[in-house]
Amino acid sequence: MDTRTIMIVEDDREIRALLADLLTREGYAPVCVENGAAMDRALMQACPDLVVLDIMLPGEDGLSICQRLRSKSRTPILMLTAKADDVDRIIGLELGADDYLPKPFNPRELLARIKAVLRRVDGPLQMPPPRRIAFGRLVADLDGRSLTNDQDHIVELTAAEFDLLACFLERPKRVLSRDQLLDWTRGRTADPFDRVIDVSVSRLRRKLVAADPKAAFSIRTVRNGGYLFSADVRPL
Repeated sequence: MDTRTIMIVEDDREIRALLADLLTREGYAPVCVENGAAMDRALMQACPDLVVLDIMLPGEDGLSICQRLRSKSRTPILMLTAKADDVDRIIGLELGADDYLPKPFNPRELLARIKAVLRRVDGPLQMPPPRRIAFGRLVADLDGRSLTNDQDHIVELTAAEFDLLACFLERPKRVLSRDQLLDWTRGRTADPFDRVIDVSVSRLRRKLVAADPKAAFSIRTVRNGGYLFSADVRPL
């Protein structure tokens, strides 16, 4: 049984009660609040191991709350959303959410996603990556989550884009499928119609080319395979 604290930020009383009962039966310690203000008060009393955050909240919405949380904490965030549009999901992920689940959802799937996110927080199965990796004229600090050029100018990346870059730098010159990239960066099974990875890869590719236009590396699209990062990487 897992005894970690899960904070539920959800304005629907019935859903809060359902999730609290479900998490309690699994051994978690749920903390239920109905909006952002109540969440802020609860955070003064305890630091949760994961936040389940509804996107549609009265007052401050879930996207704004996600952005605030991520600016000052690495606490995992799983967003609940009634919106199925790719744009809404992409915005949530780029603001720093670790996973999302559309409503209505199967409670057992929610539990599976919570466990997957917590496993990633506990640490990857592979050896930890080097602290800093150079490729072309760029240097990525995987611990500090920053990308700079040879003049120490910062290359602005979203959280989702940096997660993808880290996957590529840890596995250069290997074909990585969309399912793998989704699992490593978001810990969920890929929807065959989900374009989140494709959009994030496209944006990352443009930013890398703009930051180092003379470099010979690229993120190549492999037909029926996924993506391959062709850079020569050097641990520093």
